[in-house]
Amino acid sequence: MSVFKHWMILIAMLMPWSGAAAEEAIFAGGCFWRMEKLFEQVPGVSTVVSGYSGGKSTNPTYKTYGSGGHIEVVKVTFDPGQVSYDQLLDVFWQRIDPTDSKGQSVDRGHKYTSAIFYLNESQHKTATASKKRLDESAVFDAPIVTPVRPASPFYAAEEYHQDYYKKNVLRYWYYQTRSGRDD
Repeated sequence: MSVFKHWMILIAMLMPWSGAAAEEAIFAGGCFWRMEKLFEQVPGVSTVVSGYSGGKSTNPTYKTYGSGGHIEVVKVTFDPGQVSYDQLLDVFWQRIDPTDSKGQSVDRGHKYTSAIFYLNESQHKTATASKKRLDESAVFDAPIVTPVRPASPFYAAEEYHQDYYKKNVLRYWYYQTRSGRDD
């Protein structure tokens, strides 16, 4: 386990439970394996589930989700007393290319595009304001194309996709180092 991971676990253990009800957020940032690992490292996040959303079909599988119009997403459950939705948005924006409408790094095609799926009006307002701030910051030379969309049904991916980076360390490392995403 990395020093960073140990440090994050220690911080999470030392932080008192806020007593706030857990909330959920849904993000699409290309391959869900990478997004799952990213959000699992955030103190205040209790679970991250890889899945599919945004399409028209019901009960998609890894073999069918793309043809049903779905994209790869993660559903993040978090304690808003420890980490805010706005902070999760900051984590999300920092790890994707929000100007790429055709996928993320080596993961190309609609099923790997980015999106923020809001679950309530508060998330809608926060995500829209966050996107506007990023666009106005001129950090990117191109416009921000990541959509802020109302949530549609979330379908959990198959078990072998959950915690892929933990179960398949070498394959995940190979994917990560070859994907160009760290650049």
